[in-house]
Amino acid sequence: MLKSVFVFLLFAGLAQSQRGQNNDAGRTAFNSSCARCHGNDGNGGEMGPAIPARLATKDNDQLVALIHNGLPARGMPPNPIKDPELTSLVRYLRGIQRRAEAVVHKTVVTDKGVSLEGEVLGEGFDDLDLRTNDKKIHLLRKVGAKYREVTSDRDWPNYNGDPRGNRYTEQTQIDKNNVQRLAAQWQFTVPNQARLQVTPLVVGGLMYVPLPNECYALDAGTGRTVWHYQGVPLPRSPNDPNVNRGAAVAGDRLFMELGNAHVIALNRLTGDLLWDSPIADWRLNYFATSAPLTAGDLVITGVGGGEHGANGVVAAFDQATGNPAWRFNTVPAKGEPGSETWQGDSLAHGGAPTWFTGSYDPELDTVYWPTGNPSREYNGDARTGDNLYSDCILALDRKTGKLKWHYQFTPHDLWDWDATETSIIVDADWQGQPRKLMLHADRNGFFYVFDRTDGKLLLWSQFLKNVNWASGIDANGRPIKLPGVVPEKLGTKVCPSQDGATNWFSPSYIPATGMFYFQTFEKCSIYQKGDEEEWTFGKTYLGGSQHTGPDPVPRRVLKALDIHTGKISWELDQPGPAQSWGGTLATGTGLVFFGSEDGSFVASDATTGKMLWNFQTNNLWKASPMTYSFDGKEFIAVASGSNIIAFGIR
Repeated sequence: MLKSVFVFLLFAGLAQSQRGQNNDAGRTAFNSSCARCHGNDGNGGEMGPAIPARLATKDNDQLVALIHNGLPARGMPPNPIKDPELTSLVRYLRGIQRRAEAVVHKTVVTDKGVSLEGEVLGEGFDDLDLRTNDKKIHLLRKVGAKYREVTSDRDWPNYNGDPRGNRYTEQTQIDKNNVQRLAAQWQFTVPNQARLQVTPLVVGGLMYVPLPNECYALDAGTGRTVWHYQGVPLPRSPNDPNVNRGAAVAGDRLFMELGNAHVIALNRLTGDLLWDSPIADWRLNYFATSAPLTAGDLVITGVGGGEHGANGVVAAFDQATGNPAWRFNTVPAKGEPGSETWQGDSLAHGGAPTWFTGSYDPELDTVYWPTGNPSREYNGDARTGDNLYSDCILALDRKTGKLKWHYQFTPHDLWDWDATETSIIVDADWQGQPRKLMLHADRNGFFYVFDRTDGKLLLWSQFLKNVNWASGIDANGRPIKLPGVVPEKLGTKVCPSQDGATNWFSPSYIPATGMFYFQTFEKCSIYQKGDEEEWTFGKTYLGGSQHTGPDPVPRRVLKALDIHTGKISWELDQPGPAQSWGGTLATGTGLVFFGSEDGSFVASDATTGKMLWNFQTNNLWKASPMTYSFDGKEFIAVASGSNIIAFGIR
């Protein structure tokens, strides 16, 4: 027995000695190769960033590849280190990661005499974020030696705040009289992101910033990280633009799309993955980039890939389990209704993607989903007909996915004019009677008002100065197309441009003014028809090309449109090259917030368009603003470059 104990202790001592030697060898390798830039403890130095969070996103093979290849564009040189030194270095780096992930606990007493003990998620001089054993998160602020729990008054749980699509708030704290006192309250810089397209969400005091295959949860009062989800590396289509525009929250679940055309659910308090469901097969050129839509007990999603011959689908999943509920295919199969609007072999790769977020009317229990352009968009020879259901708004029964009605904005589209612009659902007086309306400004240059119960077109108007493809909309709701605008091999000038008269950047509507606020492009494109081509995985399927024309000089213009007349009430022309993609946020106090072409964040008077305040970010806008209330204070937040910036009255 004594001999056995002696042998065990001998081997345990040898193992501990070996681990110590490996640790020393790893530390030596780290000090010689890494510490100068990343600091002696890996927490960042003068020449490089902290590395613990980055280590957590890579497996050992990826870490070895990073060490060997470096990141020369970011100043990290390649390192030819080899075994056994390399093995010791990787082991030492994992030790740095484990130490950084060590849980710190703390016990505090609230101002109500309640004792809270839990994991410290973040801490400042006057604030503490604590997760207790029941997985609840407590956002605390100091009151003397104690803490009080903050309040979360107005949430923003969906991409546009309200599932009806109107990016509008009734909060009154920020108004025309005090907007000049608006100032940045905090900023969060998202690691490894160049130009964010995301709209953050806020629920229960936590802000959620989804990214491609990851998500940050922040304290919405300070911007400090509470948790960070990083998924395993994914196979995905080479066409995936590797962006994420948003998420949706219902209860304690957060839903987001992944680049491999999956949708996932996370526990919004812990960041734990709850389920992962495929929408479509990424090997057929599918991807997903936008925010899902929560509707009842379902989460509804779409897919991208129209420029690559991937057929669109609207897919609904059970929020609790991720089980599929229904699917609606936007390119009918042969013999199905609508298939007669496609000729030849075009049905197999027809396009009509569903990549952008729809709107939901809880009263009618109807989902309104926009669809994109047909594939081979610049050459329609092999797809004669209207090409349903491309460039449409689809009214779908929320429970079953059955089509109630549809409207096609651009039949037989040859110019890449997706209908993937937000349709806003409003109830308003129409010719003296209350009516359920849907407002839509389309990429093709026309504004539309529908009765959303049956799809009846009530009003249309041209909102762009330069429109040369159609003279208007006829009594049957079809565009009156003009001659000479079909793409030709030598080039055809068409207005609006391929970027569209407007696009996916968010519009808004103020009931008190009766005006629709949206960003527009005044520019044209030169379209060139290409030869017939075969569909190939990983390649575009365009049927030609286009480029922006020199005349007129491209302009970015914010417009306010009277929904009852279709007339433009005012315009704000913005200096710059017309390349930004930021949308609007409207308030009940008569303000319109938007990202200006010159890089500034602006508040204008909703009645006159007069600029009342601006903050220069010097970034090209790719995202739209949102608002929330935290601890009794109203915030306006927006993604600018790689930053989330939150503004409030100082």
